[in-house]
Amino acid sequence: MAVLNLTPTFHQDTYPSISPTKPSLTQAGKTILITGGGGGIGFEIARSFAKASASRIIIVGRRGGLLDEAVAKLRNEFASSKTEFISHQTDIAFDASIASLWEFLHSQNILVHVLVLNAAQFQPLAPDTLSLSRDALMEAFNLNVGGNFSMAANFVKQVLCPKGLQLNLVHLSTGGIHMPLPAAITYAVTKSSFTGLLGRIADERPVEDVQIISFHPGIFSSEGSERDFGKDVFRLDDQFALAGDFAVWAASPEASWLHGRFVWAHWDVDEMKSDPEILKRLKGEIGYLKPGSTFRLSENESERALIGPY
Repeated sequence: MAVLNLTPTFHQDTYPSISPTKPSLTQAGKTILITGGGGGIGFEIARSFAKASASRIIIVGRRGGLLDEAVAKLRNEFASSKTEFISHQTDIAFDASIASLWEFLHSQNILVHVLVLNAAQFQPLAPDTLSLSRDALMEAFNLNVGGNFSMAANFVKQVLCPKGLQLNLVHLSTGGIHMPLPAAITYAVTKSSFTGLLGRIADERPVEDVQIISFHPGIFSSEGSERDFGKDVFRLDDQFALAGDFAVWAASPEASWLHGRFVWAHWDVDEMKSDPEILKRLKGEIGYLKPGSTFRLSENESERALIGPY
């Protein structure tokens, strides 16, 4: 997949401004919930939040054995820290499984401060859109849109959340929103749909209530990607650490100016924030850095669709 450079610098590894050990990015006192946290990017995100001194990290996924192994690795690596690691088997494709997770959390008096939506449904490659089966298409929508929506709704509506406390929602999306992924049709379309949905939710919820940011983490070799896409389909990024550390930055006050937007982890956060053109467009265009939105140009003009900046 080609790359899209919004900033002069295009990172492929972590860097000081998003380091989880940076004091301004601390997650001390917070509980982090990561879907798909048993391996790959999800596991690296858990490591980054542990480095940021999170009080509790909960990883969920479909395979209990994989989650247990991941928790054991995290406890071993961060044995000297005060971070508590918990796993809970959950399949976000099913409402009953999602309800069971949040009932468990409530029963344990656990308030989740940061939700990282990383779990996703991949589908085998297809030569063109109309060759897809309806079942395959709807299966992907069920998890990538429906399951993530249910997780987000339960998160924002937590009964344990005191009034005035800010929550943080971080969503791992895909660069396929901005660049064509001809073969990965269902993944790109469903990720675009949910990223757009989160943008709408962010329009309705102020950042002081829940900070929402979606980002493209890069493309990495994983068990799922190799199974569904093969090993040589995309140019791969080398380092998981960039995605993991960027997730921590996205869950911090330093990222509040990107509330409701979609960015790439590769883009330099300092260069974005210091670019007057980017800041101008963020302030003046409700659809900028979103896959789609609506806005009113003037009192005399009807609402129009804005299909992203690229």
